Amino acid sequence: MLSIFQYDFMQKAFVVGILIAVTTPFIGVIVVLKRLSMIGDSLSHSSLAGVAAGLAFGINPILGAVVFSVVSAFGIEKIRKSFPKYSEIAIAVIMSTGIGLAGILSGFVKNSASFSSFLFGSIVAITDFELYMVIGLSAVVILAVVLLYKELFYITFDEEAARLAGVPIRAVNFIFTLLTAITISISARTVGTLVISSLMVLPVASAMQVAKSYKQTVIFAVIFAVMFTISGLYISYYADFKPGGTIVMVGVITLVSILIYKNVFSKIFLKSAADTKD
Repeated sequence: MLSIFQYDFMQKAFVVGILIAVTTPFIGVIVVLKRLSMIGDSLSHSSLAGVAAGLAFGINPILGAVVFSVVSAFGIEKIRKSFPKYSEIAIAVIMSTGIGLAGILSGFVKNSASFSSFLFGSIVAITDFELYMVIGLSAVVILAVVLLYKELFYITFDEEAARLAGVPIRAVNFIFTLLTAITISISARTVGTLVISSLMVLPVASAMQVAKSYKQTVIFAVIFAVMFTISGLYISYYADFKPGGTIVMVGVITLVSILIYKNVFSKIFLKSAADTKD
């Protein structure tokens, strides 16, 4: 099992994958609880446009993804202010823009294989620069979430009460959107832009089935995400599957298994216990 680590690209893949697995649930818990799951899809498509721009103009694609995602985050906040009663329009507009730009810019990419590697992730293509970028940006995201833990907790459940408590709602929401953009963009190489939003949701959904508090949900979500990532990387390496899709499918199977256990086996056990008591 340890022979996989004799390859430099696999060492990088595991470092980047685990960092992303730790970072993503911190954002994913808030995204799910605020019912903003679609923001992941919106920013992931924007990051794909950034990847295409980077490949077309000779810029590092991960850097391009970060820039486009951050700009899109600004755009979402701006459009939400223009449509206060229909804030979901902002997500739809940015997603449409990202898809359109990705389609146009991909036509200028000379090597279509390099662009396709970002759709579902490519563990063999992680460079040293991208490794250091992921390490740095992951540290920034984790540190920001830890420092703003209480503020993010308040705005997740009741923004009005948070405002009355003195929490700067607009600033915290802006920082959260920015952190979401960074998290999604740095995941492009390993997980893939088309499946990163799934990695934000699946560990959280699994954690919500077993956790009993917000803090437990965050902890279990991180544990599940790391488990999905490590298992997915192992399976994808030995079975020659795409890593991003494999990681997501491990998450889906885990979530379905938890739901089956809770809804089927738990009832059987309860019935058996009741019959024994009688």
